[in-house]
Amino acid sequence: MDDQYLDAFIRESEEAITELNNSLLDLESDPSDTEAMDSIFRTAHTLKGNFGAMGFDDAANLAHAVEDLLDQMRQGEMEVTPEVMDLVFAGVDQIEVIVNEIEEHGESQTQTDEMVAELRTVLEEGADAAGGDPTGDAGGTDDGGGSGDDSVSVGADIDASEADDRIVHVDIDVGESDMLGVDSMLALEAVEDVFDVLAMEPERAAIEDGEFEDTFVLYLDASDAATVDAELNSVGKIDSFDATDVTDELTTGVADSGSMTAGATESEDSEEHSVDEIKSVRVDVDQLDDLHGLVEQLVTSRIKLRRGVEQNDLDSAGETLNELDKITANLQNTVMDMRLIPLKKVVGKFPRLVRDLARELDKDIEFTIEGEDIELDRTILTEISDPLMHILRNSVDHGIESPDEREQAGKPRTGQIELRASRERDHVIITVEDDGAGLDVQGIKQKAIEKGVRSPEELEAMDDSAIYDLIFHPGFSTADEVTDTSGRGVGMDVVHDTVTQLDGSVSVESDQGEGTTVSLRLPVTMAIVKVLFVEVGDEEYGVPIKNVDEITSTDAIKQVNGTEVIKHNDDIYPVIQLADTFDVEDAHTNGDGMLVRIRESERQVALYCDSVNSQEEVVVKPLEGILSGTPGLSGTAVLGDGNIVHILDVVTL
Repeated sequence: MDDQYLDAFIRESEEAITELNNSLLDLESDPSDTEAMDSIFRTAHTLKGNFGAMGFDDAANLAHAVEDLLDQMRQGEMEVTPEVMDLVFAGVDQIEVIVNEIEEHGESQTQTDEMVAELRTVLEEGADAAGGDPTGDAGGTDDGGGSGDDSVSVGADIDASEADDRIVHVDIDVGESDMLGVDSMLALEAVEDVFDVLAMEPERAAIEDGEFEDTFVLYLDASDAATVDAELNSVGKIDSFDATDVTDELTTGVADSGSMTAGATESEDSEEHSVDEIKSVRVDVDQLDDLHGLVEQLVTSRIKLRRGVEQNDLDSAGETLNELDKITANLQNTVMDMRLIPLKKVVGKFPRLVRDLARELDKDIEFTIEGEDIELDRTILTEISDPLMHILRNSVDHGIESPDEREQAGKPRTGQIELRASRERDHVIITVEDDGAGLDVQGIKQKAIEKGVRSPEELEAMDDSAIYDLIFHPGFSTADEVTDTSGRGVGMDVVHDTVTQLDGSVSVESDQGEGTTVSLRLPVTMAIVKVLFVEVGDEEYGVPIKNVDEITSTDAIKQVNGTEVIKHNDDIYPVIQLADTFDVEDAHTNGDGMLVRIRESERQVALYCDSVNSQEEVVVKPLEGILSGTPGLSGTAVLGDGNIVHILDVVTL
């Protein structure tokens, strides 16, 4: 199959699934919304047609069943109930799993028969047949889901680290047999020919003697439950089986429940509502024309520059270099604009996340989004998706109270969560605000003392805003803090670290009993930054110009209680000696010394360096591996002469 057509099919399907989810949410909140219903039916019809045209018949059958059910709802022949909507959402989820498998493997192994049968049963018997829990994967599986019941009992003692891939629990039935032990042994050996068996229940001897009731259990090392489904369907000695991925249960089960991190407690939710890396963008034709024109100018200038150098005509070469400066600046701006993607590319999946979690927790929540057309760089948008989902989960799970609790507190039974985005010059502000219980200052203080994060004396001197910031401390990132007292906390240190690495900032405001607002301040783009170069001894560092307020001499430095400070507009700015911070030898010998005062909005400090050099735009590469998160450094830049310069992070310096 042509990769070009396949990629276009995948991207269109992803957009259609997001649109379908959001239209279904509109219909669920207002069953009389004919516009939403028409949009849903059109999108489902398009998905069915696309799957059929690309030759994915199982997926086409599933989309067809969903379409037929939606058609009955549109004709008024099927009542829009929460149970019916759960089934439709489960069908859409399985379609999404299929699309992901096609993108990864070029085909799908997900079995759709059971889900199609459930949908057809509801079509024939009516809305009352939609009871139960259809969300627990009907017949197929995603990479972390499993293809059987929602949960299985894991009785074997298995070390999850022994598995190269996933761990799949398989319940095997060899059917009625006159030689149960022999048939079981043959079935077991057939499975071992394909998969590594990590454990079995009962033991091998008992299985080969037929000493078990009805079925025996194997734990297989496999890529996913769908792969097990495909392989075991061809094993003749197996009458029936049920395969379920239990990797997450085994990996989280070994953790101490009192210190479980957010990654463990929310792994299942994270997999169900993940935002993939943004792999395609839509480019305006005018931008392509601009890009083409600039490349033509670039080629022309390159020819002129080469000719000027060959003829030793320095005047001509100098003029051409000036032209190149303008062309590359325009080229840079055009390319950066092409990388900008509307926020809705990521937040489009959030309404479904909130709906599912609220339904699971028996809470009534109205979720709204404003400013989804605000644009951000593709890299920033991809990185910020998980932190935003984490904040939303906290708002739903630990912020918004149950309907009865809200009613007792004199609030409406339905909680409100709003995600807003706005543009401020070269930054975007994203806020998540809820009208829930808010943060408990005393509860946070008590936890900070228990964890040794702050002393009682330090806490007494801190205002509420500083107290709220403590939830970003890693000490608060355990299951112990997932309580109504602390309000939020799980993994907020990860949110802080991610935003900081993107050269952004995060803050929290809260009124106990009234609600909480988490605000993220992010740069629109991050690849190219204008920096001020400073020297410290024989080393050179870059300070982002946007962080610099003023450059002054060192004459104004004073000693206050043994600390070097300067005064500006009646405010005191502590002085940070870069030589001491980075342990630079032979410092204070290269120049008379200069102070770079940082903007108060970023951090109220002044940096002491030997000398200040030029300003220049550079391409900043974030630190990776063991250097990632190094305090005081945000990345590196390669200069024209090949030298590498460290770019300072003034917030963590």
